Amino acid sequence: MASLLSPSAAISLRLKLNRSSAVSANTPSKICHTFPGNGRCQRLSFKTKAAGSVEGNVLDKESASISDKIDYGVVGIHHVGILCENLERSLEFYQNILGLEINEARPHDKLPYRGAWLWVGSEMIHLMELQNPDPLIGRPEHGGRDRHACISIRDVSKLQAILDKAGIPYTLSRSGRPAIFTRDPDANALEFTQV
Repeated sequence: MASLLSPSAAISLRLKLNRSSAVSANTPSKICHTFPGNGRCQRLSFKTKAAGSVEGNVLDKESASISDKIDYGVVGIHHVGILCENLERSLEFYQNILGLEINEARPHDKLPYRGAWLWVGSEMIHLMELQNPDPLIGRPEHGGRDRHACISIRDVSKLQAILDKAGIPYTLSRSGRPAIFTRDPDANALEFTQV
């Protein structure tokens, strides 16, 4: 009974996994593998525990796991881009109904189209006055069944009262959680979930 992989078994395993370094039994290994097409090194971590014997190219393992974690420092969402046909009409909705404020520090005049950046907590919505390729009719009534941006809020009932007063249609979450779905003047779906 072998307690460690023989050199030929390690080479065989390495070739089978198409990795760039050998594996030893009972020892976690980190291997750099370059994927075809992108030329980037992806770290793969796996642990192999040999139990029994190694015969030919067959390795009898008790357990094997592969973890492929991609970490390039995701912190959060910076902004969500939303297309609008008429910037003033959209600003009326986003500022005067939803109460969002413009981020004056963001460039408004450096892009080849009109737009505005609106604060949503520490993140933003970027309104862009561009032609919308999406159909405006035939969209689901409930925005949760469409592409949508979700905004965390403290009180769904207060927003519900604001939308009622403005005559803006909405639907409540079908799961029963405190969330409300509505659409902006360009039929972009928005979810507001209570946290």
